[in-house]
This record gives sequence, structure tokens and C-alpha cells, in this order.
Amino acid sequence: MSEYSPVLRPRRLRKTPSLRAMFQESELSLNDLALPIFVEEGVDDYKAIEAMPGVMRIPEKRLAYEIERIAKAGIRSVMTFGISHHTDATGSDAWQENGLVARMSRICKETVPEMIVMSDTCFCEYTSHGHCGVLCGHGVDNDATLINLGKQAVVAAHAGADFIAPSAAMDGQVAAIRQALDAAGFTDTAIMSYSTKFASSFYGPFREAAGTALKGDRKTYQMNPMNRREAIRESLIDAAEGADSLMVKPAGAYLDILRDIRERSDLPLAAYQVSGEYAMIKFAAQAGAIDERNVVLESLGAIKRAGADVIFSYFALDLAENKVL
Repeated sequence: MSEYSPVLRPRRLRKTPSLRAMFQESELSLNDLALPIFVEEGVDDYKAIEAMPGVMRIPEKRLAYEIERIAKAGIRSVMTFGISHHTDATGSDAWQENGLVARMSRICKETVPEMIVMSDTCFCEYTSHGHCGVLCGHGVDNDATLINLGKQAVVAAHAGADFIAPSAAMDGQVAAIRQALDAAGFTDTAIMSYSTKFASSFYGPFREAAGTALKGDRKTYQMNPMNRREAIRESLIDAAEGADSLMVKPAGAYLDILRDIRERSDLPLAAYQVSGEYAMIKFAAQAGAIDERNVVLESLGAIKRAGADVIFSYFALDLAENKVL
């Protein structure tokens, strides 16, 4: 009897492009991507965001044009962020029937009715202090903010938003929003919760993009980046409260968390490739250190492979317009 032991050669399945395509395990397409957009009221011109090369603040008066452009490129979903010129201590413009939150959703849906519009539901762009809710003596008043989140959600739903996307990181926000939506008759309006949102340094460029006035940090209500079990628990709580989809934010540094939650929940799962992740790729490419397109596709592919059904990425429109996906 021969004691021959075969040499295992996985590379047999890699030797041609056709073989590599046949055995590729994860696929990335435009259907997986959603585009975050920044819309500024009361201005005439686009404003470049220096910390995010290639990303612009869109003047509200040009939003209809941009939504048509985005849809024509093949992007099916946007997340709206407003740059308000009507800030106050509570962010009250965010729940006005003709405030910026409502106007963004209304313009998007009237322009391209089939566009899936996700309304970021928070107050950091609408408060004079830049925090995500009502301030009190010990920081942000969780329960007072829940009331206002419910009001903002109803206004956005009435304006046509398909998803309410609470990013305020308040305990009980999904339940409060679900109750407010149902009471107002918006039982079919879905909630995509920022269910596991870390107090991350990767958000840095977003502050310039959104024009927030924040001083200090949000560590009392956003998650400690070093906590894995708590990260899972946060998403499972939101699932129990009625979230229709969960999210991990940021994405790239938290692929382990994404996989953990994917294994614990059957709900659709999103991940947000945030401003700092985008900026690092852009600036490294500008320096000639990396191939931008290949790194973008690899980073998005890793997020998809880890378990994301939807990826929010500032690269989405460029990939769509250049027919990369």
C-alpha cells in the first residue's frame, strides 16, 4: 500500500479569471449601497468638504437635481443629513412640518418617488450646542429627547421618508419612535436603527460636513469602542423594541461586531463606512500610497463578507457613475 498523501492545492481554483469568478463567495453590487448626502439650507452654492475630498454640501435648491442624478446613476437609497441655519437648544426645527428634515424627504420623494429615503433622526445638526438631544444638568436628558425624536420621526414620515433612522443613541429610542409612528398612522414606515453606534474617532470629518457645534464628546450615550458584549446587547435591545433593520457604525474597524450581530439576529443588517474611513482612503490615494478603486472595493467587500446587507458609503455615487459596480 502506498502512503501517498496528496498535496492540497487551493490555487487550482484561482488559476483563471473565470475560475476565480465561479468560486467567489461574496458579491458586491449597487443594490448593497446607500448614499449619505448633506443638504444645506439658505445657500446658493455647493460647498466642498475639505476633510472629505469629493464630497459636497448640496444647496437645498439643488437637491432635486442631485436626487435625479443619483437615481440615474443607479443608486436606490439615500440617507439625508441637514445643515440647519435655524438651530436652538432643543433642535426644534427638526420636528417642524416645514423644517429642513421634512423638506429634504419631501423633495427627494417628489423628485424620484421610487428612491428609498432614509431620514437620519437626531438633533446634532439642529442644536446650538451640537449634542444629540436636550441638555440638562448631567448631560443629555434621555427621556426628554425621546419625546422629541418621536415628533421628528412623525414629521419625516409625513413628508414621505421610507425609513426613520435614529442615530441619537438614546436608550429606548426605537420603542418611542415606533409608538409615535403607529399613533400617527404610519404603521408601514420602517425603522433602521443605528443600533450599535460607537463613540468613535473615525467620525472626525463628519463634524465639518454637518457643521455641528459640538464641544466635548458623546461618550455618555454612544458606546465604548472596546466593548464587544455590550455591542451585541445594544442591537438585540433595538431588535426587541421593534427595529426593522439594525446597523453597526463605524464599519471597517468593527467587522467582528458586525459578524457577531449577524450570527445573533435575522434582521437585515447595515454598516456605515463613516467619514474617517472615507477620508483615510482618499488621502492615502492622493499620496500615491494605494490604488483607490481597488481599496474601496476591498473595504466594501470586507463589510459585505462580514454580514452587512446594506452599506452606507460616500463612495457609492462614484462607483455607480463610473460603472464600477
